[in-house]
Amino acid sequence: MAPTTQLRRAVTSSFLGSVIEYYDFLLYATASAIVFNKVFFSSLDPLVGTIASFGTFATGYLARPLGGVLFGHYGDLLGRKKMLVLTMSLMGVASFLIGLLPTYAQVGWLAPAGLILLRVLQGISVGGEWGGAVLMSAEHATSRRGLWASFTNAGAPCGMVLSTAALTGTAALVGEQAFLEWGWRVPFLLSVVLLGIGLFVRLKVEETPVFRAGRRPGSMPLLDVLRNHPRTLALGIGVGLAAFVAQSTLTTFVLAYGVQAGESRQMILNALTLSSALAVLGIIGWSAASDRFGRRPVVLAGAVLMAAFGFALFPLVDNGYVVIALVLGQAVIHPMMYGPLAALYSELFTTGSRYTGASLGYQLAGLGAGFAPLIFAQVQKSSGTGAIPFILAAFCLLTVVCTVVLRETSRTSLTGDRDAELGTGQLAAPPRTHGAEA
Repeated sequence: MAPTTQLRRAVTSSFLGSVIEYYDFLLYATASAIVFNKVFFSSLDPLVGTIASFGTFATGYLARPLGGVLFGHYGDLLGRKKMLVLTMSLMGVASFLIGLLPTYAQVGWLAPAGLILLRVLQGISVGGEWGGAVLMSAEHATSRRGLWASFTNAGAPCGMVLSTAALTGTAALVGEQAFLEWGWRVPFLLSVVLLGIGLFVRLKVEETPVFRAGRRPGSMPLLDVLRNHPRTLALGIGVGLAAFVAQSTLTTFVLAYGVQAGESRQMILNALTLSSALAVLGIIGWSAASDRFGRRPVVLAGAVLMAAFGFALFPLVDNGYVVIALVLGQAVIHPMMYGPLAALYSELFTTGSRYTGASLGYQLAGLGAGFAPLIFAQVQKSSGTGAIPFILAAFCLLTVVCTVVLRETSRTSLTGDRDAELGTGQLAAPPRTHGAEA
């Protein structure tokens, strides 16, 4: 089959797979901010219940590196496609079962225990999904790798739009009381429908030519990453960390904070839906820019702007400008840090350990998204929100330092291990041609 046809299929599959995975994963994030503290932690003080709810939210992020290592290992040995079918199936089943869980009022502690178990399975699934989905696009591409790989990252805000719209629509249809009693389950149960659509598309994509050419049976991808690329892994984690802290601050913590500040839940969810939809354009646009100008300049600019924006975030929310805060933060500034990561992580490692290395770096950085709402809720409880912008700025500074130290990767070839290590190869075109392609 023609390479361009397979590239289109790979990009479509990666985008839809990411939408479905993040619909399920971020549906939990939204529900943890506005529902689960009342349904699964109803015996606790409201603020303590919110912290406990964010705690179960964080367990999913803790499990993501495990999924990255597990599926990355077998993805480097057996192929990207096989692992992607497994990760999607695992996510769909786990999310469907969350929709069937009894509440704390019905079964006591078994309810939050079951919630935590299924959240861990969600984390393992999304931890394995991202790396494979990015590589399916990046390894099929022969130019504009930042653009094509970014569709996987663009699936995250699309998943947020769908999950938020599903919760918002259900709440509007059934009313507040019914929503808390049973309506919140509907979006989770719909996961099984999305799973069927996703598998249908994914099964039509062929394995990447880069993997077929560079396959090394019997290798140990994790050992290769830890033994031969520890510095690269550490810098990659640092580059992505602030993007994840900012992501969960804008899409999870601000939701709970806005409700506490007196904004209606519906208005905040509507603002989140709008900013998430616009973030798709931001991610794709800034990622395409990284093909022309390099990954580092775009990420650096985003980190500096986010550090400054953090000091305006809570005053904007306090004064009723939630829409402006979320659109600026999530749709304009955050994509500068987040969009280029898809291509960047795939360019850091060689073919035999690329799935493992990219997944591990991305998911370890992703721990920032899991713990930021929990940490910020504790900070808010003890001293208010005044310290939170300084914490966010510190993470942005770390990203700036790691990005400056890390070499530029945008012209790295993925077709040969030596080329990948040296940063030369198929995309290392003369400047004028490279700029025209971008």
